[in-house]
Amino acid sequence: MPITRWEPFQEIERWEPLSREPMWALDQMQRQMNRLMERFMPSGNGGSVLNYIPSAEMEETAEDIRLKLEIPGMEAKDLNVDVTENSVTISGERKSETKTEEKGMVRSEFQYGSFERKISLPSHVQNDKVQAEYKNGILSLILPKIEGEKHKAVKINVK
Repeated sequence: MPITRWEPFQEIERWEPLSREPMWALDQMQRQMNRLMERFMPSGNGGSVLNYIPSAEMEETAEDIRLKLEIPGMEAKDLNVDVTENSVTISGERKSETKTEEKGMVRSEFQYGSFERKISLPSHVQNDKVQAEYKNGILSLILPKIEGEKHKAVKINVK
């Protein structure tokens, strides 16, 4: 295999925004940027190789913190949930396989990738009394607050 010099910006041309066809110039610039990004982040199946980050929703009540994470296409046994007094870490590995058969041709795609998300909590929680449920791609956590945090009141001096 011959060694070639890598020049990542060699295909970029000068963009002139005041040309007669500004929309054409913008389209051309977008195509060039897309090509450049594909060089830095190649993917085999049209998706991105960037790690998956589950979406989260947090609600704090007087008694507990309720946390929901969207993690579709996994099983509960494949999820790792670690809870400390002030944070929650959710990790796992996504494994998906797609197989289609059309006109005598078989197309099979595999997608693998690990993810991890660490979420800081607004109050300290009792990490040994956390309730967790994974149903229909949603991980729900109920994190009870430490007794002192439940009724914490702060006196504010008004000037």
